[in-house]
Amino acid sequence: MDDAEIVAEISRLADEEHALEQAHVGEGSELSAEQSEKLRSIEVALDRCWDLLRQRRARRAAGQDPDDAAIRPAPVVENYQQ
Repeated sequence: MDDAEIVAEISRLADEEHALEQAHVGEGSELSAEQSEKLRSIEVALDRCWDLLRQRRARRAAGQDPDDAAIRPAPVVENYQQ
């Protein structure tokens, strides 16, 4: 996956996340358990994509091959300190 494909996937996931969040605005209802789980999976996928893109950019900046970057497991990415 190259940078453009990662950015496209981030955009697609962000659109899906936004649509899911906006589906209940003004209705006064909460997301269903299924929708909440879907939203959480989208958030994790976004974090993993952003991490991969950052890895690729860092490798490129360091004169290394960005294609050697690999998507990290969700538990690794989700436990980063902010």
